[in-house]
Amino acid sequence: MATTLITGGTVVSATGRALADVLVDGETIAAVLAPGSQLLGSDLASTVDRVIDATGKYVVPGGVDAHTHMEMPFGGTFASDTFETGTRAAAWGGTTTIVDFVVQYPDQNILDQYHLWHEKAAGKCAVDYGFHQILSDVQESSLTAMDELIAEGVTSFKLFTAYKGVFLSDDGQIFRAFQKGADDGAMMMMHAENGSIIDVLQQQALDAGHTSPEWHGLTRPWQTEEEATHRAIMISQLTGAPLYVVHVSAKQALAQIAAARDDGLNVFAETCPQYLYLSLEEHLAAKSAEWGDFEGAKYVFSTPARARHEGHQDALWTGLRTNDVQMVSTDHCPFCMKEQKELGRGNFAKIPNGMGSVENRLDLMYQGVVEGRITLERWVELTSTTPARMFGMYGRKGVIQPGADADVVVYDPNGHTSLGLGGGAHHMNIDYSAWEGFEVDGHVDLVMSRGEVVVDGSGYVGRAGHGRYVKRGLTQYLS
Repeated sequence: MATTLITGGTVVSATGRALADVLVDGETIAAVLAPGSQLLGSDLASTVDRVIDATGKYVVPGGVDAHTHMEMPFGGTFASDTFETGTRAAAWGGTTTIVDFVVQYPDQNILDQYHLWHEKAAGKCAVDYGFHQILSDVQESSLTAMDELIAEGVTSFKLFTAYKGVFLSDDGQIFRAFQKGADDGAMMMMHAENGSIIDVLQQQALDAGHTSPEWHGLTRPWQTEEEATHRAIMISQLTGAPLYVVHVSAKQALAQIAAARDDGLNVFAETCPQYLYLSLEEHLAAKSAEWGDFEGAKYVFSTPARARHEGHQDALWTGLRTNDVQMVSTDHCPFCMKEQKELGRGNFAKIPNGMGSVENRLDLMYQGVVEGRITLERWVELTSTTPARMFGMYGRKGVIQPGADADVVVYDPNGHTSLGLGGGAHHMNIDYSAWEGFEVDGHVDLVMSRGEVVVDGSGYVGRAGHGRYVKRGLTQYLS
């Protein structure tokens, strides 16, 4: 098996940093050594098959994006990134593991859908991948399937309080699923918005002639997110199941989570780069020469971008520092403007919900380090270590230590990345970039997945089929 020495870099973990060399043997990390270490009296660099010079750069564990939707069917179309194109883009951006959501719509068999997702992903992924399971119609068979899926390494289950007739479960169904999750030790995930109220607000807006994309946000006010978040916390407390609230965007919902955590509950929050950087006023309400007032369709995702003047973005950055928000994922679910987002022209409620960020997450969060919002160590913790711990992969993923998979990113703090179609940092299968014009003071120089270089100075050098399915254990993050 090939050996590689990454030399001269600063190895950064969630708990510290140090100048160190990293020895890779085959697919795993063999040792983390003092710089210039010798083997049997010889310079170690002379004994390996390949040397990677990381002088002046950071050596960090590959990113773990625990919230993606490749090829997801939604709103009469499919997310535009396949497992092949989406994981290739992830590799470009330094993410070496994704956890995608198996979709179950009402009347679909859960296990059939799980096997379908394996068929979609097998032999196509550039990086490693695991699965969560969406539960949209909780029946007795659903609870039985949870046992079978946990044995297959699917140890987290997502429910919705929104999208009536599509994903929404009533409180009794959620309660039963959480009871089962508590019995099995599973992580229960929640899309928390009050869908019944949102449906009424949307219809009232359309009846009043409001059809532009900004009304996507205006009809999903923060109260609908806070209420559903509080409801999910109460069900979690009642059943004893750990709760992971996905894509938290409202400061009031975050306050509910922080209060629950202060009470000692196993309640966790995820946010996404779009909630840290984008806003209703600047993006959902945007206009352009090409798209007119439909420009904001680029930024239609749920939960929605919040009004900046209300302070949601600053509250989320604070939550990242205080650990009231534990990790940052992308909710990567891209739809092209042409022929996909356009399905919602004249009716904002029909715009496919989602955007693409799987390639940009590490860079966008590193800019938070540059701006003093988070520390370098917290950057690694939020984007790699905690996702691995939260979803039962830590030790193998999320850390640079002997025995871990050799998922390694060499990141240049003196580099520069211009995001967007014109910046060269766009390899997602989507005809626009939500991050057009964003500038990042750092650059992904090299990416290694299980010991194989997939991105280097020449570009993408990986291959479809390199990625393997990760059979996950139970969460390692409970108090």
